[in-house]
Amino acid sequence: MDSPAFPARPPLGKSGRSIQVRANFFPVQTLPQRPIHHYEVIITPEVPPAKNRRVYQLWEDEALLSGELGGVRPVFDGRKNVYSARPLPLVGDASDFSIDYFDNDDPFAQKNGPKKFTLALIKVGEINMQRLGLFLEGRTSEAPLDAIQALDILLRHRPSLMYTTVGRCFYTPDSAAAIANGAQLWQGFHQSIRPTRGQMMINLDVSATAFFQPGPLVEMVAKILNRNSVNDLRAPITEKDRTKLDKTLKGLKVAVTHRGQIRRKYRIARITSTPATRTMFPLASTGQEESVANYFMGKYNAALYFPHLPCLIVGDPAKLVYLPMEVCEVVPGQRHLRKLNERQTAEMIKFTCQPPHVRSNKISAGITILQQRDNEYLNEFDVSIGHEMAIVNSRILPAPAISYHPASKEPVITPREGAWNLRDKMVAQGVTIRSWSVVAFGTDHDYPVVAIQKFITLLVQTCEECGVFVQNRQPPISYANPHGNVEKTLIDAYMVAGNSFQERPQLVVCILPNTGVPLYAEIKRVSDTVIGLATQCIQAKHMFAAKRQYCANVCLKMNVKLGGMNSFLSNAQLPFVSERPTIIFGADVTHPAPGSASTQSIAALVGSMDAQCSRYAAAIRVQKGRQEMIQDLSSMVVELLKTFYQTCGAKPERICFFRDGVSEGQFPEVLKAEIEAIRIACTTLEASYHPTVTYVVVQKRHHARFFPIRKEDSDKSGNVLPGTVVETGVTHPSEFDFYLCSHPGLQGTSKPTHYHVLYDENRFTSDSLQELTYRLCYLYCRATRSVSVVPPAYYAHLVAARARFHATGDGWLEGFSDFGSVMNMSNMSSASISSVASLGGNPVGGMVGATGLAAQMSGLSMSQGDGASPPGLEGSRGAAGALNKRMSMTNLAAGPVRTLGNRASGFFNGNGALSNGVGGSVGFNKGSSVGVPGVVVPEGSVEGGVVRVMNYGVVKSELANVMWYM
Repeated sequence: MDSPAFPARPPLGKSGRSIQVRANFFPVQTLPQRPIHHYEVIITPEVPPAKNRRVYQLWEDEALLSGELGGVRPVFDGRKNVYSARPLPLVGDASDFSIDYFDNDDPFAQKNGPKKFTLALIKVGEINMQRLGLFLEGRTSEAPLDAIQALDILLRHRPSLMYTTVGRCFYTPDSAAAIANGAQLWQGFHQSIRPTRGQMMINLDVSATAFFQPGPLVEMVAKILNRNSVNDLRAPITEKDRTKLDKTLKGLKVAVTHRGQIRRKYRIARITSTPATRTMFPLASTGQEESVANYFMGKYNAALYFPHLPCLIVGDPAKLVYLPMEVCEVVPGQRHLRKLNERQTAEMIKFTCQPPHVRSNKISAGITILQQRDNEYLNEFDVSIGHEMAIVNSRILPAPAISYHPASKEPVITPREGAWNLRDKMVAQGVTIRSWSVVAFGTDHDYPVVAIQKFITLLVQTCEECGVFVQNRQPPISYANPHGNVEKTLIDAYMVAGNSFQERPQLVVCILPNTGVPLYAEIKRVSDTVIGLATQCIQAKHMFAAKRQYCANVCLKMNVKLGGMNSFLSNAQLPFVSERPTIIFGADVTHPAPGSASTQSIAALVGSMDAQCSRYAAAIRVQKGRQEMIQDLSSMVVELLKTFYQTCGAKPERICFFRDGVSEGQFPEVLKAEIEAIRIACTTLEASYHPTVTYVVVQKRHHARFFPIRKEDSDKSGNVLPGTVVETGVTHPSEFDFYLCSHPGLQGTSKPTHYHVLYDENRFTSDSLQELTYRLCYLYCRATRSVSVVPPAYYAHLVAARARFHATGDGWLEGFSDFGSVMNMSNMSSASISSVASLGGNPVGGMVGATGLAAQMSGLSMSQGDGASPPGLEGSRGAAGALNKRMSMTNLAAGPVRTLGNRASGFFNGNGALSNGVGGSVGFNKGSSVGVPGVVVPEGSVEGGVVRVMNYGVVKSELANVMWYM
């Protein structure tokens, strides 16, 4: 399939109230009219980009002074490209220049003399700037990327000489703020050049990033280890602390302080496992072994203050050059590239959170700080920049009316400023909770049973007020070690709930001691992939200070996890979805965090399963790392189309696909591959099945911000109102895109979401797509406020994030490498499930494949008189004597959690019956199972017809039709 041209912008929308807002874009008032000359520069020997720029600048300064450049001022991208407004006076199309360079990082530079570099300039060609004018006027759809790149480098050249450059951002240590564990935040600006209708614009925004704090290394070590001061380092450190230091300091550049004026710099390779008093090396003169501490005493007459600290191994690790930590200083200007921890992240958010008027003022000052005025390079190219933010036309879309259960005192509400509450409202479809239990991860001293019962009472009352009915108001309560075996704990809780209520458990409420990720992650891994059971985690601090509003929010989450529906919009408000069977997809790919042991990415796809767009099923894949295209999209789409058909009784006639996480440079490649995958999925199900497709990229990683001009157009926080849509002034010259701020501002400056339509067979108008997108933002099921990203894309992100919790360790994905480059992490297929031990024709509820447990469970009834517990359940009879009561496992399997079934159906034929769709299809079979590919079962893993595969990483079939990822 050829890459389709992106759709042209339809006529501008008219819905809503017209206003004007200020945008953080500055107009490029004049552009070069003459061709720009492009040269390739080759600097030998090769050096890092930062030194590259210093060598180039030394050549330019000397050439300008000597008149060698004839008064021409070229600009440089720091790597290989040079641009000039006039031809450079070269001999032919290439010239070589010699440069003597004194390295500031080399303490022996004056003694050893300058380093010799050769700079070669080679003419590449000329860039016709007239093509840029045609593109901005919309007379050609092909963007002149070479012209845009030349202008971008021109605008970045001067700031790059003055500030620390990171990507498209410029940072300065002025006003740096220290944060936890030896890091500090630098402020700066993000700058990019954007084509808009009729002119180029500079997008300028404030930015911040983390650097390592310069200064004595021991001070940083104290902060990394959470010591109050360096004096606290006098005690020996543990192996855990040493490992933490090794991981944090690896790759850091330090300068020595024990050699007077000679401040030689080194890069840390690793840390020794022994302190300086026991780190030995052979003396060059005698070959005799000497400790680092004794060597420094004898060589420099310096007794170490911290001889018990490990040493640094610097430079080439094979050469074993040792340095005590206390004679090293951290070199300034080194970025903190590793993922920030929770405390650092919280402090960074606090540092960067700025009210709209403060951010606006900083941005306005930034255009001067970056010296885009009175800039000799801009003058050389006849480019001038406006110094006032652009004022653009926008509209505020009306909020939709949200429907709750008809029995509510207030069944329909129109939110104000994007928020509402649950007072006098009952959820649209509430579940009945019959079998559940509570686990407190701590002791009864930490969480007195009276406090837990008080919270449960309030939670149950709130649930019933909200229309979620709890038949059993006193669930069994158990305690567990937060550092213990979570899998055993949850299986015990599952069995206790089943014994107590003689029904398959639906829910386990977990009370957690803090916000720590590892315990939460393990709970979700076990509940999603081992047991197949919904869990609701509660922070202990919220339990002790429980309020109805908090309990109401918890109730919303529990309801959708168990198959309920919280709210919906009337059919008239979602005509695109309600008029004909339509599925809304959301897709995202998450990649490993910097420094992560994992090398693989997770792709997630969700699809709506009703006409209210209130319920979504999910499919997950693990794929090769750092690849943005979803490699197994076809089979994921097949899964969700089948689930839609089985749920609604109709095939989707229209598809709207919201794709998160794609950058502009990837648009053509990703679009071509994924549209083709969607087509293949449809024809796989039925050769004649061709639904119309719209493909929209959802972008949050951008730097556009909007600021209200009039007070009546702002909310309480000073941000633009929810529903503010911008489609002119700062958008693409000719393609169909828009910015939508769909959420209320809480703190800081609201970030709008950018939606870019790359494929559109449904022929959306501007109003129809903008209104659909905005109204969907009010259907995020676990909040009573509109959200910033269209929910299908939001849910896909949540699913991908949850899938990372399905790991059993840092390197968990590598264990599946034998199964191919793409591993199915979705539900087990019917074939896999049917081969697992089952009772009375029903699979064992929640125990399918759980560490081979199902193999031992067939026909068992659990009671104290049964003798030994089945493998994996040792000691499970302990909590509250739950297993004293005889209970058949068949009973557990017989009472499934309420699933979607036909009650989710929103697509009916003329007489009100469920539409059967077009018959005769092999792919669409309403009598079949959910239709998801099964786990690859390794050869020899079946014994006696029972699958004994370890089922980690595979979401259980019991959760197939509920929003388990909430």
